[in-house]
This record gives sequence, structure tokens and C-alpha cells, in this order.
Amino acid sequence: MIGEISISTVTAILGALASYFFVKNENKKQFKYYETEAKAKASAISHEAERKLQDANIKIKEKEIELDKKFQDKILEIEKHKTELLIELEDIKEKKEELSIRKREIEKKEDYLDLLEQQKQEDIAKSITILEKSAEMTKEEAKKCLLKQVEEQSQLEMAQLIRKYEKQAHHDAKRKADYIISQAVTRYAGEFAGERLINIVNLPSDEHKGRIIGKEGRNIKSLEQLLGVDIIIDETPGVIIVSNFNLYRRAIATRTIELLVKDGRIHPGRIEAVHKKVESEFEQKILEEGENIVVELGLLPMDEELMRLIGRMKYRASYGQNALAHTLEVAKLASLMAAEMDGDHKLALRAGLLHDIGKALTQDVGGNHVDLGVEVCKRHNEHPTVINAIYAHHGHREPDSIESAAVCAADAISASRPGARREVLESFVNRVKEIEDIAREQRGVRDAYAINAGREVRVFVDAGKVKDAQMTLLSKKIAKEIENKVQYPGEIKVTVIREKRDINYAR
Repeated sequence: MIGEISISTVTAILGALASYFFVKNENKKQFKYYETEAKAKASAISHEAERKLQDANIKIKEKEIELDKKFQDKILEIEKHKTELLIELEDIKEKKEELSIRKREIEKKEDYLDLLEQQKQEDIAKSITILEKSAEMTKEEAKKCLLKQVEEQSQLEMAQLIRKYEKQAHHDAKRKADYIISQAVTRYAGEFAGERLINIVNLPSDEHKGRIIGKEGRNIKSLEQLLGVDIIIDETPGVIIVSNFNLYRRAIATRTIELLVKDGRIHPGRIEAVHKKVESEFEQKILEEGENIVVELGLLPMDEELMRLIGRMKYRASYGQNALAHTLEVAKLASLMAAEMDGDHKLALRAGLLHDIGKALTQDVGGNHVDLGVEVCKRHNEHPTVINAIYAHHGHREPDSIESAAVCAADAISASRPGARREVLESFVNRVKEIEDIAREQRGVRDAYAINAGREVRVFVDAGKVKDAQMTLLSKKIAKEIENKVQYPGEIKVTVIREKRDINYAR
């Protein structure tokens, strides 16, 4: 019994020991596993930390390089500014020294001029004394004689100086003006539109002449009274002539007669109805023509009244030149010239288009076309440059801008170019005579002749009364008086000629 208990006990103890060692062995294996895993994690963390540290060091190094580069650039910039400042300082020093030298030179010249003035006074005093002794003159007479000589000498020097600077200014101005005008003229080619004083109406047959005349001349009287034109019916077959200086009125009359002839019914009542219809059509037509021109030139917005007046200028002529054709020519030339001179070409175009707008009103309202044009443009709040161009193109005011000057030049070119206008003979003769009379009125002028269609006047002076030094001043005086007293397109050249002749005979 005891033996069985001992075996059981030993077995239990052995089992317990076996279990203990087995558990211990298992725990030891598990501990080693955890230890290995912990070491692996620690190693991984260590590597990650080292990598991040290296990245941080690289970034710090890059930042240091970047900052160092900026620092170096800043140093170079400062050095550059320093060098520039040193150069400027040297320039200032040089200019200061140059100014000092010039100042000393001016002071020397002033001293020299004072010395010359003193010597001049002494010479004048000596000359007066010599003249008093040699010519038995009084002091006042000698002084007057000497002052006259000094005045003549000064006048000669002044005339020479004027000629020198005028020649230089004319050379430069002419070269620039020729360039601008040639550029404008070559880039614009306008058609010439000459206007007649008559229109011809073709008739289907000569029996229509009788209808137009009417019983006891009733129809033709009604036509002439209502239309305000002269109707000429002569022996020329198949035509009648409508005559009047007013293009608009003549155009309405021509259209009215054409419609009456086409309709066949011609009597006072029908004449009135057709005339009224044609007038209404023409009013609408001139507005449309004005609108088309403004749109084509790109000058919108513009008041309706101004556009109507622009269209109406188609039926207005000046010296045989159509007013609308002249206006469009001036507008385009002025725009081209203003662009060449760095002006506002659109404003010049507008000013050129409206510069003669008053001509559309003169035949109905009467008065000066410049004043009428200014009034209508002011009423519609046009640009001040447009107003100035209207005034300036006939010399009422001076041009105050490039655009106004361009309009004045373009107006002169359009009006004075060969073939543009046909002047009335009487007005041409009167203008030429007036130019010659202005020249003949001057002191020392022997005779004067206007040549080259009144665009040049040659003045012959008495050599005994006019000196060479006075010729420049005389030509300027004559030119100024012509500008103030005579209305003319373009320019008039004044040439003063001094000629001295001594005649002797060998017998």
C-alpha cells in the first residue's frame, strides 16, 4: 500500500517537474522571440532616425547654399550700385569743373564786352570831337550823324542774322513739311468733281416742250416760281436746260421735271405735288448720304443735324469745286498728316470733315460760313479742336493743335492744287491788283508785278532809297500786310529786287 503511494507520488512529482521544465522551456523560447522582435524594431527605428537626420542635414546644406548664393548676389548688386554711384560722382565732378570753366569764360567775355563798350564810347566821343573840328558841326549834329551810321551798321548785322536763322529754319521746316505733305498726298488720291451752273433734262420728244410751257406759259411760270430756277427752252431738239447757282435747288428741279415728263401729266397742281414729294425724298437722301459717310469714316456718334448738313454739301460748290468732295479730301489729307506728326488722326479726320460745315447753310441762311459752322458745332458739343479748326482754316484764329494745323494745310492743298477750282475772273483780277497795290505803297518801292497766277509778287525798289540790309525787313513787311488784307488759297511768294544802274554815253 505504501509502495503504491510512493510510486504515485514520485510519478506526480516527475510529471510536475516535467511540466515545469516544459513550461520554462516554452517561456524561454517565447522570451527570445520577443527579444529578437524588439531588437529588430529598435534597429529599424534607429535606421529611420539616421535617414531622417541625413535628410535634415541635406536640406540644411541646400538652404545654406541658397542663402549663400543670395548673399553673394546681394554683394554683387551692392558693388554694382557702388560702381554706378562712383561713375555718377565722377560725372558730376567733371560737369562741375566744366561749369566752372564756362563760368570763368563767361566772366572773361563779360569783362571783354565791358571793355569794348567802354572803347566804343571813347571812340564815339573822339569821333564827335573830330567831326566837330573837321566839319564844323555842333556836338548834337555830330552825335546824330554818328548814331545814324551806328544804326545802319546795326541794321545790316541784324538783317544778316535774320537771313541766317530764317534760312536754317526754312530749310528744316520745308524738309519736314515736304515729307509730311508728300506722304499724305501720295497715300490719298481723290477724284476731282467740277460743278456746272446748268443741268440738262432729256425729253422723249419735242412735243413735251409744249406741255412744259403750257397754255399761255402757265406751266413754265409755275415751274420757275415753285422750283426757283431758270428753265431754258430753245431750238435744241430733245432737251431743256435747268439753270441756277444753287446745286441743291437745281437738283430738285431737275428731278421734278424728269418725273413730270415721265408721268405725262403737267399742270400747276401736279407740279406742286411732285415737287413736294421730290423735296421729301431729297431730305431723306441727304441724311442717308451723310450717315453713310460718317459710318464709313468711323466717326460715330454724330448728331443727326450735322450728318444731314454733310449730305447737303454734295449740293454746294465753291469756285466750281464740289464742297463735299473738297471736305472729304481735306479730312483724309488732314488725318494722314496728323498721323505723321504723332497727332490724333481720328480727331483730325473729324475736324476736316466739319471744317466747312457752315457752307451747307450759307445759301439758305446767309452769313459767313465760318461763324455758321462754329455755331452749329458748338450747339452739338463738338470737340474744341474741331471749333478751332473751323476758325483757323480761314485765319480767324491761330491753330492751337497738330490736328487744327493739319486741317489748315490740307484745306490749302485741296483748294490751291491745279485744276481744283475755277475762280471768277473779276475776283481774280481784283485780288492780284490788291496785292500789287500793297507792295507799291511801301517806301522806296519803284514798281511791283504779280505773276504766276497771283502766287508771287516781284517788288522792284529804288537802290538809292533802300539798302541791302533793309530788303529782308521790307519783304517781311509786305508779306505780313498781304496776310492781313488779302484772302487767298495757299501762299504768296514776295521777292524784293534791288538793282542799281549807272548810264554814260561815249561820244
